[in-house]
Amino acid sequence: MPELTPDALRAAVAKIAPSRVPALTQHLFEAATHARNVGGLAPLRAFVHSWAVFVAIERRPGRAIRLRELERIVDEGEADPTAALAEIQAIRAAAEREAGL
Repeated sequence: MPELTPDALRAAVAKIAPSRVPALTQHLFEAATHARNVGGLAPLRAFVHSWAVFVAIERRPGRAIRLRELERIVDEGEADPTAALAEIQAIRAAAEREAGL
């Protein structure tokens, strides 16, 4: 896992999911603007949390694929999503632990 800084997260995203760098950059801009407007660091902390979890998930391709499958199950709404939602929550919790959040 990279350090929990915007630059380190940007470098990790550029390596594992380069197509997502523009989204990260936009999110960082919005978080910094919001932090200035409200006079607090909460928006930047949320940015770091979000992208650290993303990196932790995406650096393990099997886990990333499984997460997308589960999200598709929930989005389609054809079956009871309870088990899929529980597994999504478990994947995200494991990613948070890996990231040290």
